[in-house]
Order: sequence, then structure tokens, then C-alpha cells
Amino acid sequence: MSVNLNKGQQISLSKSDGTALTSVRMGLGWKAAPRKGFLAKLTGGGDIDLDASAVLIAGGQPTDVVFFQHLVSDDGSVRHTGDNLTGGAGAGGDDESILVDLARVPAHVDQIVFTVNSFTGQTFAEVQNAFCRLVDETTGTELARYTLTGGGSHTAQIMAKVHRTGGGWQMKAIGEPATGRTFQDLLPAIAPHL
Repeated sequence: MSVNLNKGQQISLSKSDGTALTSVRMGLGWKAAPRKGFLAKLTGGGDIDLDASAVLIAGGQPTDVVFFQHLVSDDGSVRHTGDNLTGGAGAGGDDESILVDLARVPAHVDQIVFTVNSFTGQTFAEVQNAFCRLVDETTGTELARYTLTGGGSHTAQIMAKVHRTGGGWQMKAIGEPATGRTFQDLLPAIAPHL
């Protein structure tokens, strides 16, 4: 059973039988909003290159990042499946995915923050059906979905984070608009959510 998350909402990442999840996939889907007017007919629909990133945090400081130019974390616990330059799934499937082997994440890493940014600089007003979702990679079950709503003039969003709690992990939907073309541009916007 999937949970539709609202901004700021948290869910535990324990299975219904009480055992902890071992492997999750953060999926990102989107498509370009249809253009309007005479020029749209001439130029066609525009492609939008959104990029998913995962920033590994230890003690409030970034220690590693997984994104389209660094597909696997240094320790191998987090893996990006590859860059999608156009989007298009939007209505259900993932355009980009980041796999996290929670059991292999080093003990000093206490948070993993997922971001999305428009590498080509289009704003979220030009994107539709954008979402991020968390899937139990072992069973394929969708655990949580966060719809990136509202459009707006921002070019990035701090989507969500998974963080250690007691004996397991929790996910928090952040949904904070930001500005930037790369994850590096987003580091100051990430800091208040750690």
C-alpha cells in the first residue's frame, strides 16, 4: 500500500511485519507541459532535462553525491541508473532512478537527501505530472509517492530525504522549491533540512 505524502510528512521505512527495508529505489518521473499558442505549433513540445541526485550526509556535512556524472557512491551503496534528458513517463513510470542499499550505507552516513533540478534551466511551470516515489526494491512495492505540484518559477526542488532513526530509516517529504541547475547549487537550500 502506497502512501501519498504531503510536504513535511514522514513515514517509517519498516515493513508491515516489523522488519527493516534493505533496498529502496527513489524514482523520479516528469514530462514537459504542453506549450500554448501559435509558436508552440511551430516549435513543438520542448524537452526538459530534470536530474535526480542523492546527497549523502554525515554529521550535517555532505560526504558524497550520486548524480548523472557520478553514478555510484564511493562506497557502492547508492547507484543512479542513468541520465534521462527528456522525461516523458510522468504518469507513472520512472524517468530516472536512484537505488539505495540501506544495509550497505556506511554507519557514519545518517541522511540521504534527494534533489531534482532542471539542468537546462526551465522552470517547474514548464513541467507536469512530476513525482518522486520510494519503492521497496526487493518486492517492487511502492511505499510512498510525493507529487511535485505547484509549478512555479523555481528550477529545482529538495524532494525528500531518508534518515536514520533508532534502529531503522524514515522518509520525509520536503518539497522545498529552490534555484539551481546542479546539486552543487542546491547545497545551501539543503542545509536547513538536515
